Amino acid sequence: MTDGVARNEDVLIAGAGPTGLTLAVELARRGAGVRIVDAAPVPHRESRGKGLQPRTLEVLEDVGITERALAAGTTRLPFRKYFDGTHVNDTDPFADARPTPDAPYERGVLIGQWQVEKLLRERLAEFGVDVESGTEVTGFEQDEDGVTAFLADGGRIRAGYLVGCDGGRSRVRKAMGVRFDGTTDETQSMVVGDVEAEGISRDVWHQWFASDGAGVMLCPMPGTNSFQFQSGPELDADGEPLPPSLESFQRIFDRYAGVPGVTLTDPTWLSVWRVNVRMADRLRVGRVLLAGDAAHIHPIAGGLGMNTGIQDAYNLGWKLALATAGLADPGLLDTYEEERLPVAAWTLGISTELYARVREAVREPGTGVEAAAPPPMGTGYRWSSLAEPTATGDPATVGDPDVPRPGDRAPDAPCLDASGNPVRLFQVYADPRFTLLGFGAEVAGAVGKLGAEYEGLVQAFAIDGGDLRDHEGHAHRAYGVTDPALVLVRPDNHMALLTRDPDEVTEYLSRIVLITPKE
Repeated sequence: MTDGVARNEDVLIAGAGPTGLTLAVELARRGAGVRIVDAAPVPHRESRGKGLQPRTLEVLEDVGITERALAAGTTRLPFRKYFDGTHVNDTDPFADARPTPDAPYERGVLIGQWQVEKLLRERLAEFGVDVESGTEVTGFEQDEDGVTAFLADGGRIRAGYLVGCDGGRSRVRKAMGVRFDGTTDETQSMVVGDVEAEGISRDVWHQWFASDGAGVMLCPMPGTNSFQFQSGPELDADGEPLPPSLESFQRIFDRYAGVPGVTLTDPTWLSVWRVNVRMADRLRVGRVLLAGDAAHIHPIAGGLGMNTGIQDAYNLGWKLALATAGLADPGLLDTYEEERLPVAAWTLGISTELYARVREAVREPGTGVEAAAPPPMGTGYRWSSLAEPTATGDPATVGDPDVPRPGDRAPDAPCLDASGNPVRLFQVYADPRFTLLGFGAEVAGAVGKLGAEYEGLVQAFAIDGGDLRDHEGHAHRAYGVTDPALVLVRPDNHMALLTRDPDEVTEYLSRIVLITPKE
């Protein structure tokens, strides 16, 4: 129990799922004081959302866990489809995908949600922060100086900001008075769980479908002996869904898979999923913010949920860190809602469309869940006020639609460092500051001057001017640079500015941060 009002932290995070943990790491590595609590008494071991998309792998590389996630999961798992008991095909929708210099992750990784959370907890512990389990935020009061969070055990925690990452039933969101607009379709539900199954290959994702549109899927979860089981629910004599159980899972499996001698055992998770399509109308009320499922929930098709939440946290982390340090212009935190609410709306729309597509596709012998392959996530925020077009100094390629613009995801590229060692731009961007790249000898002096003036806020590199060498030209091509140019990259690896004029870099930074350049 927390007695009295506990120590004042910069940020209190309610909920230690992938969203809350990512945000905690982002804040901790930027030096913000962070406290993260979770209502569950112990971490779960449930597969739940089970995939990380390529853009999320880029995000988690910056966070510091992508190599560990790739080692724990798998990037290659063919889909094996059966129709009315007959094997139809094996498919790999990403068979022809290849990494490129600007996009190193050509496919996502299959990994259990609990494993992602474990890796994030371990990363957070490297900064000296542990999750406080069995601690639930039930409400709050806020004033000009901070937030007092009320706990289920009667305790209180005082913090500068509170972020609700506490899921679709978020108590933080309810206490904010924020609407959660949308629908819940009780007629469409699915039973899911983690079970073991001897005698079934673990080299493919099994999908048994029938001409009536029903079926069952078993997906082997890497690093475990379990499969994730997915199916429509078993119905009772009145046509009502039965609660999930190992016995009902076995009956469903026997009916649709028709594989003799296979017994499902050792259930570690049994759950019901319903079609919810809901979104908060606001993500911020004063010093309290929402992220992840607390802000938006949607159909599972496409595997967008965990990914969207992680990307929420990545967008919010650097902005909140500047705010807690007293360095952010008051409007900077407003850009979190400005940038992420449209993404949430897109996610709800595309996942609903994909879910409908899958429900139709499984009735055909040739297709299955691959029909839910979503378009790329996290491509940028061109609409944002942080992506205002430059006024005078654009390079000559400004009109090229294939050239990234302010607000877009910043591409990767292989380079050489000052010692001639290979280094990728993504490795350079892992620094928590803004990154300034100067292309061409003509701007090298300005790059050095700006880096010195904004030392604590910006790291600066002259491309082919001693700091980094674009030895194969990939960086120039990725950023569409043919003439001298300055590229300012945000701490969340989106382009902030593309210009020739050093004064525009100074002007941009002065609009969003409260810092005086060094003389």
